[in-house]
Amino acid sequence: MGEKTSELQGPDLVAGIAVGELVEGRPLLGHARGEAVVLVRRGDAVFALGATCSHYGGPLAEGLVVGETLRCPWHHACFSLKTGEALGAPALNDIPCFEVVRSGARVSVGVRRAAHTWTLTGRGPASVVVVGSGAAGAAAVETLRREGYRAPVTLVGGEAPVDRPNLSKDYLAGTAPEEWIPLRPSEFYRDLDVALHLDDPATALDPGTQTVTLKSGRRLVYGALLLAPGAEPVRLPIPGAALPHVRTLRTLDDSRALIALASRAKQAVVIGASFIGLEAAAALRHRGLEVHVVGKEQLPLERVLGPEVGRFVQGLHLEHGIRFHLGTGPRSITATEVELENGEHLAADLVVMGVGVRPRTQLAEAAGLRVENGIVVDAQLRASASGIWAAGDVARYPDPRSAELVRVEHWAAAERQGQAAARAMLGRGGAFLD
Repeated sequence: MGEKTSELQGPDLVAGIAVGELVEGRPLLGHARGEAVVLVRRGDAVFALGATCSHYGGPLAEGLVVGETLRCPWHHACFSLKTGEALGAPALNDIPCFEVVRSGARVSVGVRRAAHTWTLTGRGPASVVVVGSGAAGAAAVETLRREGYRAPVTLVGGEAPVDRPNLSKDYLAGTAPEEWIPLRPSEFYRDLDVALHLDDPATALDPGTQTVTLKSGRRLVYGALLLAPGAEPVRLPIPGAALPHVRTLRTLDDSRALIALASRAKQAVVIGASFIGLEAAAALRHRGLEVHVVGKEQLPLERVLGPEVGRFVQGLHLEHGIRFHLGTGPRSITATEVELENGEHLAADLVVMGVGVRPRTQLAEAAGLRVENGIVVDAQLRASASGIWAAGDVARYPDPRSAELVRVEHWAAAERQGQAAARAMLGRGGAFLD
């Protein structure tokens, strides 16, 4: 993720402003000592925070004040007004927090406060193993350390934690360099004292002995376990689905492979008019390919966002030259084309399957955990065996609004669940509330 710079705007907050210029609950943008700062008034209290979201650089002066938090207008990252602490994903880093100086009817910004720190209250488990290095797993190990947990933490996964949403957006489009993709630099987890097993996936789980066995045969003993293996992309069971130019998009290697194929392709067919399909279509179109989107629905995203938004989204893609073939699906794929169920034939030297994912529940199911379209957990994300939690795409939890079991496939939701599960392991968590 890149850093964005701009000229400083608003008043010099070191010189100060009248308190009366601050509207209750509305951030005011200014600057202090060369840094963009927002002031927020809540009752008699005034808070000063960095003006840039630590996720993608969103303008917090345009954000929403809710209680004692400030929320980014772009992706809804949530920060404490009192400390600048990142309270809610997708932001993982805190934002600066400054002293506020009151002098009569004026208020000014003082020095930057020291970074917020936690100390652990309560024992916590003897050790924590996290299976899955996606959004939920990465957020969990960071939260454990931020909360002051100092016992051994181990992260098991198929790849280093990456900014997965970017794989189908700017990175695939060629407008984001690969150095933006890792969530953290390689030394971050070493400094965090988190043991990594990224090329040695978990193959067995024994809740009785509280052990996880890895592909290498290594056995990890846990005091608490988080299962966050995520989901795997679906391939339609049609002729040609396994051809080398037919790809799914889930990992950094998947995105790299698509980029390599796109560099010598001219015509792409994207199967699926969901978020991932539309993002991939836009990215490939940006690279100059002729792109066709095939989907069973009558409008893109209609099922989740409704027809009005679906028509708007389709219009944006049409304006950029993407063609749609809706109300039908693929019948077969060859090396040069995709045949549709309605009889159309679309030339294609690159095919992307974006038709959904299925939760990776094999490990939990083999271990005897309750599995029903995901690992079933309670309101604190605890699974059906003692000492085990689940989070992310794989977790099926009670919806706080209806108590019905739901499973949400969303990056920020996965991070928030990982954070919630980590706090629950330490005895600090209440019910997960989305």
